[in-house]
Amino acid sequence: MKAKRENLFHLLEPLLPHVEHPSRYLDHEWGACEEQDGPFHLCMCYADVYEVGQPNLGVSILYNTVNAQPGMSCERAYLPWTDMSALMRERRVPMLSLEGAAPLASFDAVGFTLAHELIWTNVLEALDLAGIALTSDGRDEDDPIILAGGPSAWNCEPMAPVFDAVLLGDGEESIVEVCARIRDCREKGMARADLLCSLAELPGVYVPSLYDIVVDETSTRWGYAVPRPGTPAREVVLKSCIPDLAATPPVAAKIVPYMGIVQDRLSLEILRGCARGCRFCQAGMTYRPVRERPADQIVQAGEEGLAASGHDEISLTSLSTTDHSQCAQILNRMHADLSGRGIRVSIPSQRLDSFGVEMAMAVGAGKKGGLTFAPEAGSQRLRDVINKNVTEDDLERAARNAFENGWRRCKLYFMMGLPTETDEDIVGIVRAAERVLEIGREVVGKGPKSGVSVTISVAVFVPKCYTAFQWAGQLAPAEVRRRQQLLLHSCNDRGVRINYHDSSTSLVEGAISKMGRDGFRLLLEAWRRGCRFDAWTSEFSFDRWSEAAAACGYDLEDIACEEFPVDARLPWDHTSPGVSKGFLQREWRRAAQGVTTPDCTRESCVGCGVCPTLGVKNVICEERK
Repeated sequence: MKAKRENLFHLLEPLLPHVEHPSRYLDHEWGACEEQDGPFHLCMCYADVYEVGQPNLGVSILYNTVNAQPGMSCERAYLPWTDMSALMRERRVPMLSLEGAAPLASFDAVGFTLAHELIWTNVLEALDLAGIALTSDGRDEDDPIILAGGPSAWNCEPMAPVFDAVLLGDGEESIVEVCARIRDCREKGMARADLLCSLAELPGVYVPSLYDIVVDETSTRWGYAVPRPGTPAREVVLKSCIPDLAATPPVAAKIVPYMGIVQDRLSLEILRGCARGCRFCQAGMTYRPVRERPADQIVQAGEEGLAASGHDEISLTSLSTTDHSQCAQILNRMHADLSGRGIRVSIPSQRLDSFGVEMAMAVGAGKKGGLTFAPEAGSQRLRDVINKNVTEDDLERAARNAFENGWRRCKLYFMMGLPTETDEDIVGIVRAAERVLEIGREVVGKGPKSGVSVTISVAVFVPKCYTAFQWAGQLAPAEVRRRQQLLLHSCNDRGVRINYHDSSTSLVEGAISKMGRDGFRLLLEAWRRGCRFDAWTSEFSFDRWSEAAAACGYDLEDIACEEFPVDARLPWDHTSPGVSKGFLQREWRRAAQGVTTPDCTRESCVGCGVCPTLGVKNVICEERK
């Protein structure tokens, strides 16, 4: 039964002196929306702690979008840390929203942002703490409609029993349509099952309960989903796509928190989508096509955001910020406007081949911290396999431009376990870093006083759906550890620092990324055994995950390392970001041959299928060089 809508902060307040970081649970931050009058109430829940979830740009966009609608109100919620959740269970305090301290169970709908797969047990924890049934079929007629969206919603099959509806793609328009449909159906007294059928009629909305799972000779062990006869469920649910990003607000206003958060800055999304076509990158495929905001809109939004928030840093965010055709112009205008005000403009994502002299001067006009590039692979052969489309010359030129323009610290991102990778490629990672360090010492000088350093960060490659590598198996943990040791022992220069990811965490992520709907048994069992906050090193327990897998009859390594036949029907084939499976199969074959595919915003169309399927196109403000 739906909970009573009331402010229960008086129940939470006595717990604050007994927990770490009580500021996580305080409402009324500067810039937050107050509860609005209206018949419909949505709560956007990020299933991690406040300081991790608050900077999430997707939540901010949807929060502002819904609150701008007449008769709709949107609040936020974040998962309490383990100390607070234990106290809340002990004192029988349900999970509450931040703005109005209302029980999550009192809202008309609760939307979860699925930022990554390791957050999934947190979603179960949030629902349980809220007193909401964990699965869709266990909820009463007037219980909240549980929604989901975000980057890891593309294969949400292991969590499909949990969600009433999943929003695929851009959410600015679809979240409003979904909320309006829920409101209208509830006003008509429509049964919950009929309401879900009505949601399935909307573009970009996937309703898992309307699909059956079939396992046959054409599928993997996880089967594939087919629409249930007599329902409005579509054979393939295409994502929602905003054709023109400039037609949407850039989210200039920013909530100012009471505590330090992970990304404490004003974030402006200047570009959505990517046409580079890196074969490992899920976001690069699922966010297509490229849509740029014009320079005037971005500069104005920056001024408005600073005035509203008081931040001392603007972050120009996207998958590939320096790919923006007006990036240098934007940076130069912002630096000119902000000169002498102590405000820094940062770019978190920089391409090696677009970081030329002009870009280095534009980026470096403010205070210089570390600079990050992502070659991803240690040899040109492997960079061609993954379609990175950058060369050693690009890396050397970018490094030289950076050091000549005042930087002293450089960070390089790589992956380990990419298809066709050899020991030579691993050693190549170190050699690339040593070459960058050598260039820095040539430009700046040698010795500890120069301050020149290079840091390598190496992640374990995890195959993800809707990429050219979705059929690949993950590298076995023992082999990961061997290659990590090879990496360490290949480096003899103290100016190069090496960091790498834990293989067991990547194994769990890889396993649940490949699973179908039956994988829910594993997630439920893992949560029951205490798995939550799995993205936190201090909280992750591989033993608990292994025990949960054994209890379900699963072997995590066997699942993660399995290769899928290229012609098999996959667990996620019933949803689509618009990229055709034929294109991905072609890219898989080209990878094996080491043949690259060009960027369609600079050369001709590569036939990925997004534009004709979705009726959209790349939106570029100026001709790209």
